[in-house]
Amino acid sequence: MGWREQGRAGSDRETGCGVADEGHGSDGGAGGVRAGIVATGSELLTGRITDRNGPWVAERLGELGVEVSHLVLVGDRGEDMAAALRFLAGDGIDLVVTTGGLGPTADDLTAEVVADETDRPLELHEHMEKVVGDIISRFADRLRWDADALAAANRKQAMVPRGATPIRPAGTAPGLAVPPHPWRGGPTVLVLPGPPREVRAMWDEALASGPVQEVLARTAPWTETHLRLFGVPESEIAATLRDVGAGTDLTPLEITTCLRDFTLEVDLRHAPASADAAIARDAVVAEIDRRHGKTIFSRTGQTIDELLFELLDGQVVATAESCTGGLLAGRLTAPAGASAHVAGGVVSYSNDAKADLLGVPRELIETHGAVSPQVAEAMADGALARFGATIAVAITGVAGPGGGTEAKPVGYVCFCVRTADGRTLARDPVLPGERGDVRERSVVLAMHLMRRALTGEGEPAPA
Repeated sequence: MGWREQGRAGSDRETGCGVADEGHGSDGGAGGVRAGIVATGSELLTGRITDRNGPWVAERLGELGVEVSHLVLVGDRGEDMAAALRFLAGDGIDLVVTTGGLGPTADDLTAEVVADETDRPLELHEHMEKVVGDIISRFADRLRWDADALAAANRKQAMVPRGATPIRPAGTAPGLAVPPHPWRGGPTVLVLPGPPREVRAMWDEALASGPVQEVLARTAPWTETHLRLFGVPESEIAATLRDVGAGTDLTPLEITTCLRDFTLEVDLRHAPASADAAIARDAVVAEIDRRHGKTIFSRTGQTIDELLFELLDGQVVATAESCTGGLLAGRLTAPAGASAHVAGGVVSYSNDAKADLLGVPRELIETHGAVSPQVAEAMADGALARFGATIAVAITGVAGPGGGTEAKPVGYVCFCVRTADGRTLARDPVLPGERGDVRERSVVLAMHLMRRALTGEGEPAPA
C-alpha cells in the first residue's frame, strides 16, 4: 500500500500544557526534525487506562530537539492504525513512534501494519526468535503453557519487516526501528511495546539503532530553561509575559506554562546558538525574577519531591496527619532511598488518636477544636518526640464536603512544621477546591513549608 506522497505542511504548533501567551511561537522547529506518536490500545479510548507512554516519549524527544507535532490514540484495529500512520506521513513527519500492539495475540497488529504501510514484508528473524524463546522458556514450564501455542506466539513476535532493526525486548516483545522505504520515502518508524516499564527500559537502545540515529543526526538538543513557581496564578505569569513582549521580540522563543501538582511550570526553549532567542529568554527570566522571584523554588525543572529528597539528606522526618490521611507520608516515601531520612508517621484522624498517639492534650482539642493552629503545633511536637525526628510536619483540616462552619469553612487547613532546634513555620489558609483538591493541595503546601524550613526562606505564598 505504502505511504501517501504529500509535501510538508509547515506551521507553528503549541506544545506542552499550553502556550503561555498568544503569538509566542518558535523558530527552532523550522527545517528541523518533526515527530508523531501513535499510542495503540482500545483500552486507551474507553478511558479505563490513561496513556502514559505518549507524554513520556514526547518529553524525551523534545530533549533531543525533535518537535513533536501529533500524539494520536487509536484502538486495536488495523485500519485505524494504518490511517494514523498515513496521516502522519502525509503531514511530512520525519519520525513516528508507536507504542503497543506488539504482543502474541491476534489483536496485536502493529508490526504487521507498519510492514504493510512501509512496503516491507515481514520475515522471521531467527536470532530474535531465539531471544524471545529463551525469555519465555524461563517461566513457561512453571505456568504450564501449551507448547504449540507458545511456539506460535514466539514466532509471531520474531517477525520483522525486511530491512528493519530489531530492538532487544524488556519483556517478551522486541521493538523495531523501521527505515523509510528506499525509493518512496516516508518517516522512520520506531515501534515499541505498550507497557510503560518496557518502553523506558528499551528507549536508549531504540535511540541507538541505525534508522533512528539517521533521523536524530539532523537535529540538535534545544536550549531550555525550566522555572518552577509555587503560589503564583497563571494569570499573573501571562500578564508578565505580555509586558515583556511589548518591548522584546519573543517569537524566537517557545514558551509554555503548565499548572501541574499545584505548581506553575514555565518552560522556555529555543534553537541552539540563536542570539535573538537568548536575548528574549534573558528578558523573560529577568522580569519573572523581578516580579515573582520569591515564589521560584526551582530553576532546573526539579520537582518539590526531588528537592525535598535532597534537602532531607542527614535529617530525620516524621509526619502527623489528620485530613490528608497519610498522603504526605506516602509522597515522602515514594522515592527509592527514602528510608534514609523518613522515620515514620501517624494518621491521627480521630481526636482519641491525636491524644493517645501524639500526646495532644485533650483540653487543647476541647478549647480550640481538632482543626486549629494550636492542635497542629501539638501534633508536630508529638511527632518530633515519638520518632526522635529532626523535623516534623503536622496537618489537620476540614477537607469537606461537610463539616465546615463559618469560622472554619471547608478547605480550612492548619499546618505546622517544627524542627528539633526550635524553628517553626505555621499556616492556616482556606484552600480552594473539592475534597480531593483540598487534600492534595495540603500535601503540596506542607512540602513547601518543609522546604522553607530546611532552607531558611520563610513561609511560602498561599497555595
